[in-house]
Amino acid sequence: MSACVPTRTDDPSRKTPKSRKSRKNGKSRQAPTSGEAGASRRFRPSRALLAARFQRPHSPPPTGEGGPRRFRIAGADLTASIAVFLIALPLSLGIALATGAPLQAGLVAAAVGGIVAGRFGGSPLQVSGPAAGLTVVTADLIHQFGWRTTCAITVLAGLAQLGLSALRVARSALAVSPAIVHGMLAGIGATIALAQLRIVLGGTPQSSAIDNVRALPAQLADLQPAALTASALTIAVLLLWPRIPGRAGRVVRRLPAALAAVAGATTFAAVAGLRLPRVDLPSWSNHALPGLPDGPALGILAAVLTITLVGSVESLLSAVAVDKLVAARKEPDVRLPRARLDRELAGQGAANVVSGALGGLPVTGVAVRSAANVSAGGVSRHATMLHGLWIAIAALLLVPVLDLIPLGALAALVMVVGVQMVSITHLRTVKRNRELLVYAVTLASVVVTGVLEGVMIGIAVAVAVALHRLTRTRITVDEQEGVHRVRARGQLTFLAVPRLSRTLGQVPHGTDCVVELDGSFMDHAAYEALHDWQASHLAQGGTVEFTGRAGGRISEPASEAHGCCRPWTPWRNHHCGERPRRTTGHQLASGLSSFQRNTAPLVREELARLAREGQRPSQLFLTCADSRLVTSMITASGPGDLFTVRNVGNLVPLPGAESGDDSVAAAIEYAVDVLEVGSITICGHSGCGAMQALLNGPSGDAQTPLRRWLRHGLPSLDRMRSPHRSWARISGRLPTDAVEQLCLTNVIQQLEHLRSHDAVARRLAEGKLELHGMYFHVGEAQAYLLASSCEHAIDVVFDRVAPAPSALEKSRA
Repeated sequence: MSACVPTRTDDPSRKTPKSRKSRKNGKSRQAPTSGEAGASRRFRPSRALLAARFQRPHSPPPTGEGGPRRFRIAGADLTASIAVFLIALPLSLGIALATGAPLQAGLVAAAVGGIVAGRFGGSPLQVSGPAAGLTVVTADLIHQFGWRTTCAITVLAGLAQLGLSALRVARSALAVSPAIVHGMLAGIGATIALAQLRIVLGGTPQSSAIDNVRALPAQLADLQPAALTASALTIAVLLLWPRIPGRAGRVVRRLPAALAAVAGATTFAAVAGLRLPRVDLPSWSNHALPGLPDGPALGILAAVLTITLVGSVESLLSAVAVDKLVAARKEPDVRLPRARLDRELAGQGAANVVSGALGGLPVTGVAVRSAANVSAGGVSRHATMLHGLWIAIAALLLVPVLDLIPLGALAALVMVVGVQMVSITHLRTVKRNRELLVYAVTLASVVVTGVLEGVMIGIAVAVAVALHRLTRTRITVDEQEGVHRVRARGQLTFLAVPRLSRTLGQVPHGTDCVVELDGSFMDHAAYEALHDWQASHLAQGGTVEFTGRAGGRISEPASEAHGCCRPWTPWRNHHCGERPRRTTGHQLASGLSSFQRNTAPLVREELARLAREGQRPSQLFLTCADSRLVTSMITASGPGDLFTVRNVGNLVPLPGAESGDDSVAAAIEYAVDVLEVGSITICGHSGCGAMQALLNGPSGDAQTPLRRWLRHGLPSLDRMRSPHRSWARISGRLPTDAVEQLCLTNVIQQLEHLRSHDAVARRLAEGKLELHGMYFHVGEAQAYLLASSCEHAIDVVFDRVAPAPSALEKSRA
C-alpha cells in the first residue's frame, strides 16, 4: 500500500452529492455554509448525506426486501463461473467414477449443487457439488445398498440437514477438533488414492483400502500399457501445468490444470488410437432415480447420519475458509456479508434433497472450487449458480465429447486429488499444536474401519488427550535466598490435589513462601487445599504470596474480594489490596525478573543472531509517546522488525522549521539512507493529548518546551479548519468529535511533512520507499490504514484492518 496525501480540493461537505444535481438545468445546488462558530455541525451530517458520501463505488447495489430486485449478472461473475465450470466438469466425472455410481450422477450433483445450494446457501461464493470427502462413504453405500437406495439415503440426509438448520446448531459442527477434521480428510484421501491407483494401472478397485493394498503386487505384475500411458500423461500435465514459466505460462495457466490434463490425455488417446475403457454416459431416458430404502433400518440410519455429519462439517468449515479468503482479497473491492452458517446448512440440505431425488451424488461445499471462485473474481452467488447452469448444459449437449475421455485419465485426476488431501501443511499445523496423535489415529482409523468409525475413534482419542493434559500438572518446590518457591505448571484439579498437598507440606513452618500458579483453571478442591494450607502457614508465622506466570502478585485464594485479579494484571497496571509483606523490588524490577525467567530463554537465540548480523528493520514506525500504544503488540512485530521513533503527537517537523528537533530528522535520515527501510508508517491514535492541547489553544504566555514542540502540529489544525480541505473519515463513518478529526488529519499532514525531507523525497522518486498512514483506536483495539487510492480522492478514508486468515483456513483454501 503506498502512502498518499490528498491534493487540495474543494470541500465535498459543501456540495450536494452528484445524485442530487438538478436534472433540468444541469447545475448543482450548493449546500448552505456555516461559519467557524458552527463548525461542530460538520460532525453531525444528515443521514442522506452520509449515505451518499459513504457509498462504495464498487459495491453491488442494495437489494433490500422493500426495494426492487433486478437480476443483473456482473462480468466478474460470468468469467468466474466459467473458470469454476472448467474445474468442476472433469472432477465431477472423476468422483462419480471413484464411487462406482453412474457417471451422470456426478454431473447431476454438480449442477444441483451450483444452482440450488448457490441460490439458497448462506455463503455467496462457496461452490457446492460432489466432493472427494464423501467419496469413500458413497462408494461403501453403493456397494452395500445399491445405487437407488443410496439416492434415497442422500434425500434423507438432506432432510436431516434441513432439520439441523432449523435447530440452529450449525456452529456446533465447528467444535470438532481440527486434528480430527484433517485426519478424516487425510484418511479419505489415502483411501481414494489407493482405490484409483488400481484403475490407473489398468485394474479394478477392491471394496476396502486393505484389499487394494494386498492386490497391488499382482496388479503391478500385470500392467495395462494403454491405460498406464493415459494416466501417466494426465498426472504429468497436472503437476507441470502450474509450473510452466514465462509469458506463455501466464497465458496457458488461465486454463485449469484439471481440464488441461484430461483434455491432453483424451487427445493423445484418440490420436494414438489407444484401445482402453472410456466414459460411457447412458441416455438420460435410462437414468436411475431413487427408490424406497431397502436394507436394515439401523444400517440406513447410520448411513444417513454419516453423510449428514461429514457433509455438514466439510461444508461449514469450507464456508468459514471462504470468508477468510474474501476478506483477504484486494481485487475486486467488494464487501460481502459473512457466511450465515445455519442458512448454508439449509442450502446444503435442499441441494442434497434435490440431487438425491434426481439421481445425483451427495452434495457438499468444496474448498478447492470455492477458492477458485474467489480467486477468479466472483462477486455474488450468481457465479456459483451460473457454474451449475454450464454443467447442466454440458451434460445435455456435450455427451459425444465426454464419451471420448479415458477412464484412466479421470482415475489419475481423482488419485492426485486424494494424495493432495494428505496435506503437509495440515500435518505441520497439528504437530505444532501437539495434536499429532489425534491426527494419526483418525487417519489410520478412517482407512482401516471407515469414515464414521474413524471419526468416532478420533473424537475418543482427542477427549483422552484433553483429559490427560488437564490432569498433567507439574508441581515443584525450591529455595532461593531464604524464600521457598512452589511452582505449579498446568491446571489444578482434584486429581492434582494429592501432589499439591505433598509439595506444600515440604515448606518449613514460619518461612516466607511464594506460590507461582502457571495455569488458567483451578477447581474447588484445589482452591480449598491452597486455602487450608495458607491459613495454617500464616498461623505458624510464615508469609504467603501468590503470583501468576509473569511473576506479578495475584489475589490469594482466601480473599474473594480481589477475585478480579489475574496473572496478567501487572500488564494492565492494576493493583489489588496492599503490597505483600515481603517484596522483591519495584514494578520494573519485577517485570525484568519475569523477562529473564520466562521470555529471555525463548528470544536469546534470535537476539544473538541480531547482535552478530546487525539490525535490518523493514520499516520506520513513527508514533506517539502515549503509554497506551504498545507498538510490538499492535503490529505483531519482534526484535529487529521495526525502527521506532516516538514523540508527543507523532509529529514530523519540517526541515529548517523554527524550534525544530533534529532528533526526528536524524532518525528519518538514518532509517532511509543507512538502514534502507522499505516503508515509513506514521501512526496516530484516539484520545491523543497533544491534539487536545492544540484544539484548546495556548493557556498562557510562557513558551514551555512542550508548547514550542506543539508548534509543529499547527499545520494539522489549519488543515482541519480549512474550508478547502476534504474531510477524513474512518471505515465508513465520520469522526466522532473534533479531537478524532484532528488525530486523523494530523496523520495526513505529517505524511506531507515527511515528503519534504530530502532523503525521503529521493527514495520516493526512485520507487524504493512507501509511505503509510495508520490510526489506532485505543478503546476499540482496532487499527485503520489510510486507503491507498486516496491521493486524488474527494474523501480521505482510513480503512479497517480485518483479522488475518488462520493457518487452517489457508491450508483448506
